[in-house]
Amino acid sequence: MTQEVLKARLMAAIEAIQANPQSAKAVFRANTQWEESVRCSGTVRDFPPITVDEPPELGGANAGPNPVELVLVALGTCQEIMYSAYAAVLGIPLESVRVDMRGFLDLRGLFNLDEKIPAGYEKIEFETIIDSPADPKKIMELAQVVQAHCPVLDTLLRPIEVAGKVTHNGLALTV
Repeated sequence: MTQEVLKARLMAAIEAIQANPQSAKAVFRANTQWEESVRCSGTVRDFPPITVDEPPELGGANAGPNPVELVLVALGTCQEIMYSAYAAVLGIPLESVRVDMRGFLDLRGLFNLDEKIPAGYEKIEFETIIDSPADPKKIMELAQVVQAHCPVLDTLLRPIEVAGKVTHNGLALTV
């Protein structure tokens, strides 16, 4: 898709939201299913299932990325999508955008070996590598907009409400 087509689609979406602010409310859905051992599958919309597994050293068969790796993929791809979208709207040419990610996790938290250590990432680092003939000032402005409006980065940076429940054989459990 060309930048012009992308810009036209995004501008149409923006205009539709401006005309009807209630249309801005979106709900995204995913379903997951445990398969065996530490392998699961996830489905999103009408796409084929995504296999999620652990590396052998964490009990898996290495059949797919693990959940914490998918968090990194979500952040990196969201950044790339936002660069593409905002560059199209702002008329900034891009030749390539790549995000290199690193997530630092202490397995003692995962295995409940130390109550003081969180089970999840303690730190995530990323580097965005952009190739573009645009002026560096324009790329800096683009980067500032992307950092301020990337949904996955925003989700990771601020506390959000997460609610869940457990049902066992059709009966709700209080956790």
